[in-house]
Amino acid sequence: MKDWWAKLRRIRALTLKESRQILRDPSSIAIGVVFPLMMILLFGYGLSLDVARVSVAVVDQDASSDSVSLVGAFQLSPYFAVTLVHSMDEAKSLVLNRKVDGALLIPSDFTRRWHSDEAQIQILVNGTDPNQARIMQGYAQGPVAQWGATQAGTGGAFLPGPVIIVDRMWFNESNNSHYFLVPGLIVLVMTIIGAFLTAMVIAREWERGTLEALFVTPMRAGEFLLSKLIPYFGLGMIGFVLCLLSGKFLFHVPLRGSLLLLCLASMIYLLVALGIGLLVSTLVKSQFLASQLAMTLTFLPAMMLSGFLYDLRSMPGVIQAITYALPARYAVALMQTIYLAGDVGSVVWPNLAVLAAMAAALLILTRLATRKRLS
Repeated sequence: MKDWWAKLRRIRALTLKESRQILRDPSSIAIGVVFPLMMILLFGYGLSLDVARVSVAVVDQDASSDSVSLVGAFQLSPYFAVTLVHSMDEAKSLVLNRKVDGALLIPSDFTRRWHSDEAQIQILVNGTDPNQARIMQGYAQGPVAQWGATQAGTGGAFLPGPVIIVDRMWFNESNNSHYFLVPGLIVLVMTIIGAFLTAMVIAREWERGTLEALFVTPMRAGEFLLSKLIPYFGLGMIGFVLCLLSGKFLFHVPLRGSLLLLCLASMIYLLVALGIGLLVSTLVKSQFLASQLAMTLTFLPAMMLSGFLYDLRSMPGVIQAITYALPARYAVALMQTIYLAGDVGSVVWPNLAVLAAMAAALLILTRLATRKRLS
């Protein structure tokens, strides 16, 4: 009986001691409380598979009362945000610049064919996101069916024929999800290698006690960072090459843009990821905490808040604003555009500029933080 009481007292003492230690350690509170709350908020409010208010450019080449009423049916639909344009070239430009999700073409013989036999309208959707493209194709059936029922109810001296929707997928003709996923996977791979692995390299030195031995050597802080940066940069580029070869030979994903431009975008984003990882590793002396911070700051946002899996425009405005601070948002847009649409300068160069600025800022911050610790 005495042994049991002694065991209970020791357990109680150790429990109180561990509880006080957790309360004194902000990192433990952050991992145990803040991280779960963040995940709940992200999953509960930030993510949605629903596609709302799909933006579509409408080209009405017929300009008759029937075609105008059909356009009105799309304008009244709660699922579409209509932009009227005058030509298919203008509509294609809007799709390429990601200002709209697709285009609706009403041909010049729409009314004549509808009165005589059957009419066709064409829905052209951006196939870089197959899920959204399929949903948009399905949504288009609603306004057309509603318009047809309204026209039939008005009566008339003739019985019009049906209106047939002809679908065509831009940039992803086969509607293959691999075309959409492989560019995003490149971003995820470089995020893991660049941020998650490098987040522990300096922390590992702190834990092993070897970093103090470096203080007495002539080595400079910049040299120390370069010695950590270069191997992981090479490892990240190896991962990029493997993704590139897998996309080409395993998934047959077409590369419509420049390979050199794709490599440049990948290297700049890899520098961003390395900068985040080294900055975390410099500021945090625990490998475990460094890995958790890297996971929270880089990998999870890259997977869920970058446009890789979910449409950013379906998220609340506050979450959309937060995504502008995430490097993966710009990297995913770059990879998907270069792979599937080509070298669209209005998309490529602004995103590259943002990533380059982020890379420079992160590396400078890491250098300053490391100098304070190694000087």
